[in-house]
Amino acid sequence: MIVMVEEKILEAIEKALQNSKERKFKQSVDVAITLKDVDMNNPKNRIDEEIILPHGRGKPAKIALFAGGELALKARGVVDLIIKPEEIDDLAKDKKRMKKIANEHDFFVAEAPLMPTIGKKLGVILGPRGKMPKPIPPNADIKAIADNLRKSVRIRSRSSKTFHTLIGTEDMEPKKLAENLQAILKRLEEKLERGRYNIDSVYVKTTMGPSQRVM
Repeated sequence: MIVMVEEKILEAIEKALQNSKERKFKQSVDVAITLKDVDMNNPKNRIDEEIILPHGRGKPAKIALFAGGELALKARGVVDLIIKPEEIDDLAKDKKRMKKIANEHDFFVAEAPLMPTIGKKLGVILGPRGKMPKPIPPNADIKAIADNLRKSVRIRSRSSKTFHTLIGTEDMEPKKLAENLQAILKRLEEKLERGRYNIDSVYVKTTMGPSQRVM
């Protein structure tokens, strides 16, 4: 099935790419979304969604796993970092190292039984960054989970009406970037009480480029 792309989304992305100067690194293509008529002081109105992008992120997300035993063995070569249960105490004491790990990885997953310990000892670092692990059973198919996360982004508003995420990289086809953005907007509209009427503005830009208004 051919996905129909809204013309204004595609046009804005094409302009953002055209107006972006060439850099010595591969820039991400980012979106900034601002909501309206939403009380962000009410926790139930806050956005915290994980979305699989139909065409991926351009550069796969980095994943860290808290696990031991068989799950840790199965995860070798599948995730970017394995943190064993006995390492949690050391990381809790070495906050600088744990912050570095948190900043370098996009998603965290953990064996469900480890979640209380992680929350108690590392929650102060992972929580504010929106990176508390997703609990998974010890017999989980870690490859399937990792494959989905590598193509995913997280949109998280907290108490602010404006939030940001990426929709891909500048070397991706504009149509694919547009379809990624559509997937994000569709999920967001499903979560908002008045759907698209609760979205005030949407802007796209490359990492170092000027922003272009979508709506």
